[in-house]
Amino acid sequence: MANLVLPILTNAGRLAKANFVSKTRQVEVVQERFLRSLLQVYQGTELGQKYVLGDIKTIDEFRDRVPILPYSSYEPYIERIAAGEVNILTPDPVVYLNLTSGSTGKQKLIPVTKRSRQVLNRANQVGIGFATDAAQRRGLPIGKMLLTSSVQLIGRSSAGIPYGPVSVGDLRLNRLLYKQVFAHPYEALLPVNSKTRHYVCLLFALRNPDMRVIGANFPVLGLQLANYLESYGEELIHDLKTGEIASRLKLEPEVRVQLERQFCAVPKRAMQLEEILRSEGRLTPQLAWQNLSCIITARGGTSNFYFERFPRYFGDTPIFGGIYASAEATFGIYHDLNNDGTILAIDSGFFEFIPPEQWDVDQPKTLLPHEVQIGQYYRILVSNYSGFYRYDIGDVVEVVGFFNQTPLITFRHRVGGLLSSTTEKTNEFHATQVMQKLQQEFDLPLENFCITLSEHEVPAHYLLNIELLPGYNLREPQRFLVEFDHKLQQANVSYQDKRRNHRVPPPRLRILAPGSFDQIRQRLLKKGMPASQFKFPHISENRQFLTGLTVQKEVRLPSDKNVFV
Repeated sequence: MANLVLPILTNAGRLAKANFVSKTRQVEVVQERFLRSLLQVYQGTELGQKYVLGDIKTIDEFRDRVPILPYSSYEPYIERIAAGEVNILTPDPVVYLNLTSGSTGKQKLIPVTKRSRQVLNRANQVGIGFATDAAQRRGLPIGKMLLTSSVQLIGRSSAGIPYGPVSVGDLRLNRLLYKQVFAHPYEALLPVNSKTRHYVCLLFALRNPDMRVIGANFPVLGLQLANYLESYGEELIHDLKTGEIASRLKLEPEVRVQLERQFCAVPKRAMQLEEILRSEGRLTPQLAWQNLSCIITARGGTSNFYFERFPRYFGDTPIFGGIYASAEATFGIYHDLNNDGTILAIDSGFFEFIPPEQWDVDQPKTLLPHEVQIGQYYRILVSNYSGFYRYDIGDVVEVVGFFNQTPLITFRHRVGGLLSSTTEKTNEFHATQVMQKLQQEFDLPLENFCITLSEHEVPAHYLLNIELLPGYNLREPQRFLVEFDHKLQQANVSYQDKRRNHRVPPPRLRILAPGSFDQIRQRLLKKGMPASQFKFPHISENRQFLTGLTVQKEVRLPSDKNVFV
């Protein structure tokens, strides 16, 4: 059965891709058709009746009648849905509530129905089609996948509707399919403890030397998986040799029973891995699975910063983005390996774009997909089967090209995720561009970084907080800081202008003690951010964000006071 599923899945993906590609040649028609269908089906809902969706005949009427609203305007409706009321935002029963990560604010609940799930599954199928064809062009077979995401619900609403991260909902609702795709039992995703879950997934996946794909929601989670493999290589090999799952693991008794039934010794594979560990001194994904075809993880935004460290663990294994999506909507579908551009998901939602000159307008004028321009940045709006209309998620995207008539977009940063000593508005994309270049120039992969503002000065200094990887030293910290300042001026013209006019004081570098960013991670997880959705903010206007961490060294520029080297 398992040998049949992958060919069936990839063939279905190719058919879905071909259908989608044909739609990209008539973007205006497809978008208008999607909107008409959405309004017709959803006109009888409470919100549909409020805006009299059934009477809307044109796109212009839709834009005139329905306002652009933030999540807070939908929240009272979703609270009623969670309490069991029906036909509020969606005519279909809500089967799940996606819980957002809360990395940029309060966590949100997003209704999921059978219909909205089908739309997401279709987008995933199209992504599989593009990935399969891209891999085939490079002679890379598609095979079993290692994924360590949890399938544990966060909870249930008062009406019994399950809620949790979007990845949990996807894995649970498509359980039968994933059971045939994974390089480990589905039950390996059940452990609550994150380290235990990673361990048992790795343990089962290591049995198969021909595993082809590694999946991680975000690049930082891919690095975390690689770190676990490197840290626990000897223990994993021991378990493969003995056929016993380590008793020290925090495994729920019933989960241990299920996993032990499916696990047995593979001494030949254990000897192979033992030899690799002995000769190389460590175990990495590239060494353990020497035929990896690709890694599937998020691209765009801050990803490139983490990708600088990927060669250490994954070599030159290609990276595929899958789909560009959030808990609220699917926005784009990646069309090639090692490419940040996504094709606007024109059959998954109705999209509008707000140009920068309209960002401060209460009800801005919008552009349609065929009206956007290459190289321009836009806030993206979506109307879809989750019951949202003209919803502003806060994502800023860049149009990087066109696929037939359909825009290719890349996520750059979130609106509101800005850092200003005065009014220069440095965003996360500026920051990660700079840090990616610094890592390359100084040959210095970093554990992580976060730019904050000093607490007591007005205007405030930029504080570049970095944590070095074990075994690495920053030999020229002052030149590093000079280059940071220079590259940030190149990335952000407004910062450049205000630095030259001395309206923004010189930045400062703070080298943090080992383990500092793990402390921050634990703080965020304790606040309720799901581990599978963990996204570390690389800029923060919260001047208390890094409070309590140990600063090993602070470095200032000569133009600043009290220079430390």
